[in-house]
Amino acid sequence: MQTRITELLGIEEPIFQGGMAWVADASLAAAVSNAGGLGILGGGSADAETISRMIDEVQALTDKPFGVNIMLMSPEVDAIAQAVIDKGVKVVTTGAGSPSDYMEAWKAAGVKVIPVVASTALARRMERSGADAIVAEGTESGGHIGEMTTMALVPQVVSAVSIPVVAAGGIASPRQYAAALMLGAEGIQMGTRFLTVEECTVHPAYKEKVLGAKDSDTIVTGRAKGTPVRSLKNKLMRAARAAEYQPADETTEESEIKLSGSLRRAVVEGDMDTGTIMAGQVAGMVTERGTAASVIEAFSAGVEDLLGLDAASLLQANQKREHLV
Repeated sequence: MQTRITELLGIEEPIFQGGMAWVADASLAAAVSNAGGLGILGGGSADAETISRMIDEVQALTDKPFGVNIMLMSPEVDAIAQAVIDKGVKVVTTGAGSPSDYMEAWKAAGVKVIPVVASTALARRMERSGADAIVAEGTESGGHIGEMTTMALVPQVVSAVSIPVVAAGGIASPRQYAAALMLGAEGIQMGTRFLTVEECTVHPAYKEKVLGAKDSDTIVTGRAKGTPVRSLKNKLMRAARAAEYQPADETTEESEIKLSGSLRRAVVEGDMDTGTIMAGQVAGMVTERGTAASVIEAFSAGVEDLLGLDAASLLQANQKREHLV
């Protein structure tokens, strides 16, 4: 499927792999890029030195385009922003803030900047600041989330900006890929679907937890404090959710202490009781392992069968839908 996203980034299929902290390492990112999509390293809270090393590892595994996801609230964001330039990274996705302070330097270095947004207001602001494309991420996704659903958010963002939009949140099948394109998106980003592939190096227990999930097995914590995060239900998440709505006391403090480092406990140590198992609402649809290449191949073939549209027809259809909104 060729869209403005594939032309912009020089990739074969407009499928991004989400930049999941502690999960999206060189193995996964390189595999997705080698398969024709856009692999993205998850910067998370890592320091500039660690991210530089991760970039080196990806570059040793692929000569295809890949990206780095940068959390703009990181205390080392200035050094990280420079590191992607120094290492020749050509795509950056951003979250938790505005990339405006780094836009000029990134643009001068030929970096394509694609912020992740959860509202039309932020999408417009990012376009004005010089973003090349937008990832519109719905609340169905795993990890840190906004409030709007993908179905409601994507068409409104598409109508609000002129740059290409990538849909994210609640996508784990070719049917959902096709639906995103029909909403006006020109690509998709998936995180949860890639958690179980062979090249994903999360602990085996994490993969089993996702593979065994049901449709109602996710939980959102942090809403009371304005920092909602979606994960799979377990002992820690249930305790954290209950503590949010209780008066500040010793129980709440203990829960917060346990949350520190809990994502690493799940990803690296396989702690399924007191770790944070970030995953989206589509975890119940992820029932196979496979490889990054098999996922992208299935999505590419599946969406073509479902839509039967070439690139020109798809763009024309999107333009017609725009007039109907």
